[in-house]
Amino acid sequence: MKKIKIGVMGAFRGTSMINYCAQAENAEIVAICDKWEEGLERQKAAFPDNDITYYKSFDEFIKHDMDAVVLANYANEHAPFAIAAMKAGKHVFSEVLPVQNMKEAVELVEAVEETGMVYAYGENYCYMPAPYEMKKLYQEGKIGEFEYGECEYVHNCESIWPSITYGDKTHWRNSMYSTFYCTHSLGPIIHMTGLRPVSVVGFEGTRNERNLRTGCMGGQFGIEMVTLENGGIIKSIHGGLYENSIWYSVYGSKGRMESAREDAQAGDVHMLYVKADDYSGQYKADNLIGYRPAVDEEKSKHFGHGGSDFFSMYHFVERIRGDKNADIIDVYEALDMFLPGLFAYRSILKGGMPMQIPDLRDKAVREQYRNDTTCCDPKAAGDMLLPTFSLGTPEIEDAVYEKMYQKWREDLESNDGYSNAAFTQGQKKKEE
Repeated sequence: MKKIKIGVMGAFRGTSMINYCAQAENAEIVAICDKWEEGLERQKAAFPDNDITYYKSFDEFIKHDMDAVVLANYANEHAPFAIAAMKAGKHVFSEVLPVQNMKEAVELVEAVEETGMVYAYGENYCYMPAPYEMKKLYQEGKIGEFEYGECEYVHNCESIWPSITYGDKTHWRNSMYSTFYCTHSLGPIIHMTGLRPVSVVGFEGTRNERNLRTGCMGGQFGIEMVTLENGGIIKSIHGGLYENSIWYSVYGSKGRMESAREDAQAGDVHMLYVKADDYSGQYKADNLIGYRPAVDEEKSKHFGHGGSDFFSMYHFVERIRGDKNADIIDVYEALDMFLPGLFAYRSILKGGMPMQIPDLRDKAVREQYRNDTTCCDPKAAGDMLLPTFSLGTPEIEDAVYEKMYQKWREDLESNDGYSNAAFTQGQKKKEE
């Protein structure tokens, strides 16, 4: 079967997807789009021998002869581009996040339904070795019915903040609320259980000196306490606490499974511990097993996020090629991962009131939210603009962002910078 022709929007974060297409047996990269011209030039230097067309205009890019589009642009701007791409007859792989308000969510769902194009949400943490193995075991009934889970995506980004916000005061990372970026934590448990979230209570971490130094106007971290349709509960925490942590733990009626803690230095998301019994109520003291789930490391070793960047793209392309069993995250599941964070912030602004999470599979429910633009982005919110912090959007001096800009330029021009490293990632494979 022919390779799927893919265009990537986003020259920086899109590098991983570009590398996939440049190396994969089932896909090829044919176009790259970004308003950042320097990023396009760096991609040209990284792939001088490839037949790739480069665009600064999305309107021109979307006309290119290609089967699918990868959206790796700003996380709060995916929905409009995804809708436009599907209406132009292109399949869509949307890197995090899917939408930023309920109006976009309704329109995205309806675009998927009306066009019939493949939409895959690129929540790569679902495909990390431990949480992906947990999904397999859960679906096999290894630990019984889900009862409680905890998930963490803690990432202290201060050291790389200049390279991921570019000193732009209006960058989405600077203006996001505390529970916005929730799908790295919640996503894997939603994906492994297949259960829909029905209600949430939100909590907001306070602001501290790190916020002031970097220019971030939201709370330091967010927590969602999510109730699922079967009555099970998830505690999700994510944000910029001091020490990084990617960790998942799930309790079922017959057992528990969890990934290794990063500080344990035991393999973190590559290591899984399982303690399970034959039936609910049984308990054995010596049945704990720990192992590294088998993955195709040869194919995935050059890709970020524990190799998960490879597998999320692989399944997307295989679904386009007709494999109905390819494990993608569809639009409904994507919103099941994202909406708990959106409504957790509404809960925070209402003093911790529990909030119902709408199910947009139901057309009647969509009508309640069709014109709901509530979010923290002035360009999308209109008169429904929210503050970035429960006590109000803070004022941060422009000098902070100027400092971030200068540091970004230094990183970009050095051989050791975070930004530069992203562009050279794909060269390792070619040099071997």
